[in-house]
Amino acid sequence: MPAEAAGRNNRNMDFLHLLDPLLRQFLGTILLGFLVGLEYHGYMREKGYLGFGTTRTLTLLSVLGFVLAALDARLGSWLLPAGLLVVAGYLGIYYLIQARRQQFSLMGPLIGLLSFLIGPVMIHFPSWFWLLFVIVIIMMLGQKPLIRSFSDLVPGEELLTLSKFLLMAGVVLPLLPDRQIASWVPVSWYKLWLAVVVVSGFSYLSYLAQTWFFPRRGLLLSGILGGLYSSTATTWVLARRSAAGQGDPWQARAAIVLATAMMYPRLWVIIALMAPAVAMELTVPFLLFMLLSLGVGGLLARQGEHEGARAGHEKVSHPLELTTALLFAALFVLFSALTHLVLQFWGIEGLNRLAFVAGLADVDPFVLSVLSGTYSLDPHRVVGAILIASGSNDLLKGIYALVLGGRMQWLPALWLLGLCLASVGWAFFLL
Repeated sequence: MPAEAAGRNNRNMDFLHLLDPLLRQFLGTILLGFLVGLEYHGYMREKGYLGFGTTRTLTLLSVLGFVLAALDARLGSWLLPAGLLVVAGYLGIYYLIQARRQQFSLMGPLIGLLSFLIGPVMIHFPSWFWLLFVIVIIMMLGQKPLIRSFSDLVPGEELLTLSKFLLMAGVVLPLLPDRQIASWVPVSWYKLWLAVVVVSGFSYLSYLAQTWFFPRRGLLLSGILGGLYSSTATTWVLARRSAAGQGDPWQARAAIVLATAMMYPRLWVIIALMAPAVAMELTVPFLLFMLLSLGVGGLLARQGEHEGARAGHEKVSHPLELTTALLFAALFVLFSALTHLVLQFWGIEGLNRLAFVAGLADVDPFVLSVLSGTYSLDPHRVVGAILIASGSNDLLKGIYALVLGGRMQWLPALWLLGLCLASVGWAFFLL
């Protein structure tokens, strides 16, 4: 029986292929126009009135678009644009009439125009495109409650933040030239903004996780998610909260260590996107430091009591503010210029000293400037500089923990100092 069924299916497929391509497209246009008409009719029935046309109207509109597109292929290229203008004009008049009745919905005119375009899309585009075209129309009509609940759930500020990221990544980045900024800044405009997009994207994902998936997180989860955003900023906040007596002190100690543990996978992913070969050499030390930090954080957490409702959390700020992106870009250019200058006059020893100083400010701009510039450095030298920068950043966080958190945070400060020594020692072992 299965063989017979397969044979019948093959004969059906052969029959379809025997049909003229224009006939197949015409039948497909009728079917898709009819499906859109059915969905639109159900959509308008919920509103209590018919709206623009019926299922037959939209089907005939799709047929009209197909015929005009087919005639254009034989007689010229003016029939379809003229027909589109006529249909758009008619739908515009319909909208004005509805507006006088205090019905300002554009859904009817838009569905009419899209139905008219089903035929031309069927003729001139591949099958995957016209299927996707119709599926999107039907989904927008059929999922009205879901779309409304989503729009009510997501505030306008979040959509504005998403628009900022799409603007940064999809509009600004492709427009920038892949040309070196200056003779003393061996980085192109494109790579500069690519670094901004990569870091901002990682921070944005961390922000979404903190805001939407774990809105009522405790100290431990705050440390983990905050470390994916910025371990330095997270250490600052956790140390201050600990000094103010907010939350269990052992949980705060563990959260500070866990924030640094998350710095290593975050840095590794960013480096892998820019220089996969360098990321591969950093896999072993970064993985080792992350696992050891996770273990130490787990031990510290077990010493404390279970977190209660008093742990609380602070509101996470948006990571895509324009001033933040411009500041990162300025630091990126500064470290690129300093790296070029240091390598020119002091060589690799000067680069290592600069890496240590850079880690005391912000490790990301320095790391990305070294990876994006045209310095012709040995990969081992780059790995060593990154390890030194990450180690000095651990030292900075240890100072924050001790100064802001007081004696309560001497254990995480001691661990961060140990990570600093291990990172710098590993770097000099490589060199």
